[in-house]
Amino acid sequence: MEAVRREPMEVSIPPFGLGGHYAPPETGAGVVVFAHGSGSSRFSPRNRFVADALREAGLGTLLFDLLRSEEAEDRHKVFDIPLLAQRLMNATDWLTSPAGAGGAVPIGYFGASTGAAAALAAAALHPDPVRAVVSRGGRPDLAGAEMLPHVCAPTLLIVGSLDREVLELNRTAAAHMRCEVEVRVVQGASHLFEEPGTLDTAVALARDWFATRLGEDRGLL
Repeated sequence: MEAVRREPMEVSIPPFGLGGHYAPPETGAGVVVFAHGSGSSRFSPRNRFVADALREAGLGTLLFDLLRSEEAEDRHKVFDIPLLAQRLMNATDWLTSPAGAGGAVPIGYFGASTGAAAALAAAALHPDPVRAVVSRGGRPDLAGAEMLPHVCAPTLLIVGSLDREVLELNRTAAAHMRCEVEVRVVQGASHLFEEPGTLDTAVALARDWFATRLGEDRGLL
């Protein structure tokens, strides 16, 4: 299939007017919503790199700021997983409304660092539209052992082999989950996947996971 690039458009996510970049999916495919980690934003170069690859596979993407500018200065809010999860659910509601993608479009969450915990918490609390979750170098444990068993969406946890402490935390979190869950280790990668080729490997894993679950009737791969 020939790659199709759809450039994102500026959007405002209600009810707080959070800034975002939204690219609609090809017909019949789903949308991946990004939850960045602490101290990051919709301009995260790594998440934008992932989003480019997902759009080339026909999926839609939404990168948005989880916090308003004044909130981002508050370190308590940066690590407030319930607050971040609620913002993800707000974005999901907007996407599935006539103002967004419209209708019952399948949703995927891609979370990095603390954003992975927010993604899993949102998937547990608002499961109906969420068909897949991917975490890259994430902290799923921060979603809480009481929340993880309620995640229904198939979940892929991608961790670098050099990120040993986070790898163990991911394995522990996976053990608390009852849904389809896999821990995939990228050899030679540290927490930020800065080593040559490691981010490409993580992107390929995420793309395949989402394409199968958000667009399987379209043969996106």
